[in-house]
Amino acid sequence: MTRLEERNQKIIDAIITKAKRVCPESLALIGVYGSFLTGDIYLKSDLDLLILINDDSGWQLGSTFIQEDEMVGHDLYCTNWESLKDDAQYNHPNISKLMDSRIVYCADKKYLERLENLRESVKEKLAAPLTAQDYDKSLKYLEEAYHYMRIAKHSANKAKVLEGIGAAIYYLENAVAMLNKRFFRLGVKRAYEELNGMEKKPDMFCDLIEKVISAPTVDEAKEGLIFLIKETTEIFVKEGLRLGKTVCVQDILEEKNETIFEDNESQNYDDRKAATVYALEGTYEEMFSNWRNKMYLAAETGNSHLAFMSLISFNAMLTEISNEWRIGDYNPLSGYNPADLYATAQAFDNTLKEYLEEYRKIGLEINCYSNIDAFVCDYLQS
Repeated sequence: MTRLEERNQKIIDAIITKAKRVCPESLALIGVYGSFLTGDIYLKSDLDLLILINDDSGWQLGSTFIQEDEMVGHDLYCTNWESLKDDAQYNHPNISKLMDSRIVYCADKKYLERLENLRESVKEKLAAPLTAQDYDKSLKYLEEAYHYMRIAKHSANKAKVLEGIGAAIYYLENAVAMLNKRFFRLGVKRAYEELNGMEKKPDMFCDLIEKVISAPTVDEAKEGLIFLIKETTEIFVKEGLRLGKTVCVQDILEEKNETIFEDNESQNYDDRKAATVYALEGTYEEMFSNWRNKMYLAAETGNSHLAFMSLISFNAMLTEISNEWRIGDYNPLSGYNPADLYATAQAFDNTLKEYLEEYRKIGLEINCYSNIDAFVCDYLQS
């Protein structure tokens, strides 16, 4: 713990020092959130920072790199006030960076007051009774879950089914959080703990999710997802009636004339641009930082939800990149094995190693340092 805290302080001090040199008016605040705030620390924990900047000159404070001695990736990215203002509207439940960050550096008291005003505005929203407008916000997430359920239901391709299931579960969890006027504070690895603490949800909600992601066959996973969504819809119907809503939730139960594309048939790959250093720089390091160690932690702790949702996020990032840039075909979901999470983690590693080929093709090197001191030295010189 002491070693990790010393490492973290070196990173924070380096950001402050660099800001004073390259953008002295831009850095407003630095806050710590994530595992070092919640206490979910382990040997491979990276540091999650709110690096709040006042203007565009502050973007140069960001960095993504791998620390070799700990085999940990760090994704130091900046946030501007506009992004925090958007979070303060409470249109989604992933606002812990805004609400929970423990401030460790403040350039001026006025910035802390500004942050506290945003936090207070959210607290007022969360403390107020559920309104029809709140209900409509949560309902949009349920509608998204139905959309992806249909993709999973009508797909024959296993990876496409899992992609649909993962997206549907993501939106269902968000829908329930919004219906309860809550936000996620503890991260993906403790999502069940937070969901179980919410009142307005189906009975055995997390058990139903677990049944889907641990299903031995694709057909069983599809059946489990359909049942999970129907159970969640019943809760929404009940809350809608209580609010006197005239919107018929039954509408989202009906099959729509949606075209389901298999294997990216909807994507015109001839329109994609050749991958460049500008396009791909930092993407490998970000993938490593965000999910690599989570996959092995999931295997060590038997956390199927953490493994599956990490793979879903990894797959989404690869898809986003491949939709715009000409890179190889990657299918990380094909390696998902709920009965063997270690094999799943190894399959993730294999895909990550394959992605390195994209770096090699364009002459891009991994941003990697032997230890945190080596990073700090280079960071302060750039």
